[in-house]
Order: sequence, then structure tokens, then C-alpha cells
Amino acid sequence: MTVSWDTFERYRQKGLDARRAGQWDSARVYLLEAARAMVELSKSAAGEELREGRRQMAARLLELAKDCENATRENRRAPAARRSGSGNGGSSNSPASESEGEQSAQQWIVREKPSLRFDDVAGLEDVKEDIRLKMIYPFEHADLAEKFGIRPGGGVLMYGPPGTGKTMLAKATAGEIEATFFRISPADVLSKWVGEAEQNIKKLFDAAANEPRSIIFIDEIEALVPARRDEGSSVMQRVVPQILQGVEGFDKKAGRPILLMGATNVPWQLDPAMLRPGRFDEKVYIPLPDLPARRKMLEIYLSKRPLADHLDLDAFAEKLEGYSGADIKYLCDRSATVPFLQSVATGEEGEITSQILADVLNDTQRSVTPEMLKRFAEWGKAAATA
Repeated sequence: MTVSWDTFERYRQKGLDARRAGQWDSARVYLLEAARAMVELSKSAAGEELREGRRQMAARLLELAKDCENATRENRRAPAARRSGSGNGGSSNSPASESEGEQSAQQWIVREKPSLRFDDVAGLEDVKEDIRLKMIYPFEHADLAEKFGIRPGGGVLMYGPPGTGKTMLAKATAGEIEATFFRISPADVLSKWVGEAEQNIKKLFDAAANEPRSIIFIDEIEALVPARRDEGSSVMQRVVPQILQGVEGFDKKAGRPILLMGATNVPWQLDPAMLRPGRFDEKVYIPLPDLPARRKMLEIYLSKRPLADHLDLDAFAEKLEGYSGADIKYLCDRSATVPFLQSVATGEEGEITSQILADVLNDTQRSVTPEMLKRFAEWGKAAATA
């Protein structure tokens, strides 16, 4: 398993942030993933001293995860006491508690109607066509879909390197069919502040089912539905079945289909149960941007900034092969910083030149390695034949 340092840092920071916020279940998941990543990084470390240091760091992260699990147990005792009427003779079915539960759900179940369309997303034409076949065409040609037994809605898993526009594509899909868009993160669902995680999942699917058309998008879904190899009696043993039940209940409300879209940079960490037919039916690889996509990104990120005359963006786009969309945005932002600082220092407005772009490019490494791309290709091939 190839793990990047960026992956480790992302999980570690999310885990620490969730821990500080008292979101114990979410913190535990992220810290466990960070520990696993650090174990993998220790295997490739140069020298025994560095390897041992990384193993110790992984052990500390596991201890933090264990503390979060203990805090979760303590946190669940108080709600259990309240449900049994301890202290005030109350009941969990009282109007006040129902109102409180509904209010807390509204704090994290956020609806929006994106204005983004596929034309706003650079490249990914094959991916867009896959999504059209899965979701958009059955809506646009409802009579034909019914005649051929094509069910609108269902599940689409978008996987691939980080920074390739998965979230943007999910929003554009909602915009194409004018669907209500529910964007959910694992921290939203697992947070102790909004109640039991499995109840939150049910509220989410109920809210989506009440919309004429809806898309539930779960980013970093591997943190919410991890492979249940070592989760024991944790919250994941309840969350995963609840999500599966929600996915399989799509057909229960006729005429109100739900599309579940998940995004992940590490699909091999997903619970295999989510990949069976009737759940994530479609697994769509979101690749690094091709040449036309890279050219359009440069236009989007640079066109409103002061550019030197005769700047050849076509030639520069060719040099960006292997860079992700996030990499390209960073390159453009950093290239704008150089003339900005020069303008501040001299009082004369500068501009982005070919030399500035070249210098920034030479100083910026690709965030996606060939080893990562190979891992995605191997997983996709295995998933297709499973």
C-alpha cells in the first residue's frame, strides 16, 4: 500500500480538529487512519532511527484514538440516562426531545440548489457521460426509462487522486437535473453534538426522500464506511448497516429517486459491502486532467489577473501533464503572488510572465505519484471483475 505524507497529514489534522471539538467518533476514525498511514510510511523510511520514530508516532495516534473511544462511551451514558427518564422522569418521546432532535438535524443537513453545470467543469467528458447514463438520461427520458426498466437514482462512487474535482462534479450533476444537493462529511454525521450517528443517517435519507429530486454527496466516504476489519463494537458497526439500508430503500418512494454520490481518494479502504450491486452500482474513476482540461483551468484561474502579452497558455498547459486540478490552481495562485509583491515593493503594477510561470513550475512537485496512479488502476480493475 502506497501512502503519501499529505494523506497522513490530512487524516491527522482532521482527527485532532475533531478531537478538540469533542467529536469523539469522528476523531477516532481519522486518528486510526492517520496511524495506519504512519505505519505504512515507517516501512519506507530511510534508516532504523527514522522508522522507529514513525512507529512511535503511530502508537501515539492509536492511544489518542483509544481515548476518543473511551470518551464516546462516557458521552453515551448521559443520553441513555435521559432516555430512561433518569433525573427528571422525562421520556425520549416527549415533544420537547423530538423538537430538539429535529432542530439538531437541521443544523447539519444543509440543502442547496447548485447553479453549476457540466460545462463549468473542465474536461472529464467520459466521466460526465457515465453520470449522464446513470442519472440524467433516466430523468430526461422518463417514459423510455420506464419501458426499459431503467431506474433513476442509485449509487455512484467517484474515486481517484486528490484534487481532481470530485466535489465540483457532484455539484454539477445536481445542477444538471435541478436536484437538491446534500453535502455531508463524516464529521457531520459522527459528531456527538447532533445525536446518535445511525439516527443522523436515517434523518439524512428521510430528508432527501422528501425532495422531488435529490443527491446525497458524501466526501471522504471511506472515513464513514471503512472496512469493518477492526472496528469492534464501535459506532461503525451501526453506521455502515444504516447507510446500506438507506441506499437499498431508494425505491420505496416512487417518483422521488435519490442519487448517492461518494468521493474517495482511497477506495481500497471502503467496506466491500458498499460496492455490491444495488449500492454503488457505478464506480467512476476521476483521472488527472487531460490537455484540454488543463488549458481551460489555466484560463479560469489566470484570465482575470494581469498577464503579460503573448503569454502562451497552450504551451504551458502541455508542461502540466501529471498535475492535478488542485496543483494547477496552486501554481496559478503562487504565480500571481510574485508580481503582486513586486507591485507592492515598486509601486508599479506588475504582471504574470512566462518566466514567472516557469519558475513556479520548476519549484512545485506533482502531488500525485505514478505509484498512486498504479494503485488506482489495480483497484479499478479488481472492482470491475469482483
